[in-house]
Amino acid sequence: MVSATGYLVLQHHYGAAALVIVASAGGGALSVGLKQLFGRGRPDIVPHLVHVNDPSFPSGHSMVALVIYLTLGALLARFTTRRRVRVYLIANALSLTFLIGVTRVCLGVHYPTDVLAGWCAGLAWALLCWLVARYLQYRGAVEAPVSQKAK
Repeated sequence: MVSATGYLVLQHHYGAAALVIVASAGGGALSVGLKQLFGRGRPDIVPHLVHVNDPSFPSGHSMVALVIYLTLGALLARFTTRRRVRVYLIANALSLTFLIGVTRVCLGVHYPTDVLAGWCAGLAWALLCWLVARYLQYRGAVEAPVSQKAK
């Protein structure tokens, strides 16, 4: 996330860089808040392959991975005009998010429902951030994507 934000700043895409920072920090804060709200314990069906102390529900790794990777994938897709490249970027973001969620279950630190809830909460947060970005773009506060600049 830091590298992508740095790249966006170097390319003078300050609005996009701010979106990445706000989406990531907000997603992390939402994850912590939801974990404290639900306070569900970790599964004890199998031994954990990693040591964790915080509550299980929703999966913070799954949630934040979806927020960060989908936000970055969507932003990168906005800066290309080729449909094939946009599909590739979004598919990679979703694939990486899926793999991270699956590994949380395989490590024994989450129930599958924890991961699913993390994905749902992350998707809701990412969509909210996307809608805000679209609104700010409409108002001229955020740079337009490549396809709209050419018009």
